[in-house]
Amino acid sequence: MLTTCCPSCQSTRVWKDGIRQTREGSVQRFICRACGFRFSEDRGSEPLQKPFYGSLNRASATSLDCQVCAFETKGAKNLTEVESRTEKRAAGATKPTATEIQGKIVEHSFWLLREGYKETTAIHRGRLLRTLMKRGADLFDGGSVKETIAKMKIDDGTKLQYVAAYATFCIYLQIQWTPPKYQQTEKIPFIPTEEEIDQLITACTNRKTATLLQTLKETAMRIGEAWRLKWIDIDFERNTITLNLPEKRSRVRIFKISDKLKQMLQALPKCDERVFGYVHLGNTKHTYLKLRKRIAQRLQNPRILRITFHTFRHWKATMEYHKTKDILHVMQFLGHRDIRNTMRYITIADQIFKYKADEYITRVATSVKGARALLEAGFEYVMDMDGVRVFRKRK
Repeated sequence: MLTTCCPSCQSTRVWKDGIRQTREGSVQRFICRACGFRFSEDRGSEPLQKPFYGSLNRASATSLDCQVCAFETKGAKNLTEVESRTEKRAAGATKPTATEIQGKIVEHSFWLLREGYKETTAIHRGRLLRTLMKRGADLFDGGSVKETIAKMKIDDGTKLQYVAAYATFCIYLQIQWTPPKYQQTEKIPFIPTEEEIDQLITACTNRKTATLLQTLKETAMRIGEAWRLKWIDIDFERNTITLNLPEKRSRVRIFKISDKLKQMLQALPKCDERVFGYVHLGNTKHTYLKLRKRIAQRLQNPRILRITFHTFRHWKATMEYHKTKDILHVMQFLGHRDIRNTMRYITIADQIFKYKADEYITRVATSVKGARALLEAGFEYVMDMDGVRVFRKRK
């Protein structure tokens, strides 16, 4: 049995491309995967080395040349046009196609994993590169990418994320590129009141979402850290949660949780290894957004619409500094490796509680044993008065 080959480039990489109906009957169509040329096969015979064009009867001609000369139909004219388009495409095929660019983005994501980047970073940067491509940027042209980023109506902090994503893409493809100079703009995050946070958690009809929000409130974990919690990370005897898989190269931490959160966690079904299951995090975010909108409308409080998953981390860090006035404690609680990331909570706490009088709980101790117990409970020594020692702790 002879092998079908392309009459244009003589390649044997030929695929079937459907059946064509003619006056003589059905004719098998083929397409060349090397050059994209389409042609027909003679029906009712074995595949030819050089297929003829069209659907002529073999009795009408004895050779391919005779068949081509005798066959002047609309199909032959269309075939000539296809050949012309193929030649033009081959001559000007210098710009990579969208499929090729998508493939390079996927390869870049796997390269990031091999270089030691986190999986979430690889996924996020791949998403940013696809966004640039959809905005019309040519990822193989650094000037086009710069222009696209400059036209985007986003803050400089977000533009820096696009610059970082494309910078590693250039390193992977060995493209020379000078990144634009954007500076991170520091913003004061929104800090709700504890009453608003409690109202949001209480009004959540979804038990899993309510438990997740309570976990974020007490531990200040990032949403990805909380989402990957496993049952083995929770010690119900000591009321503690151990975080062994922190994000952004943060430090591992252990948190003390309340009895309320303990009961909420125990009420969840233990069907999976993870506490909150293996459902995609995007689905949980979508559920939370719908619940938050419904709760804000019910309570007539638009401030609740500004509470995101990360807002709980900002709120907890601010409250911890306000209570302890110890920035090193807050740094350790959040898992930061650089204290400059923690310093802003000093400004936030000072501004929020600037005109609010500090409220304390006071205790007195008449013995060394009593003083030691108060210190272990978080009280700080103030003064001696009338033969007793006075201690206080912020509410």
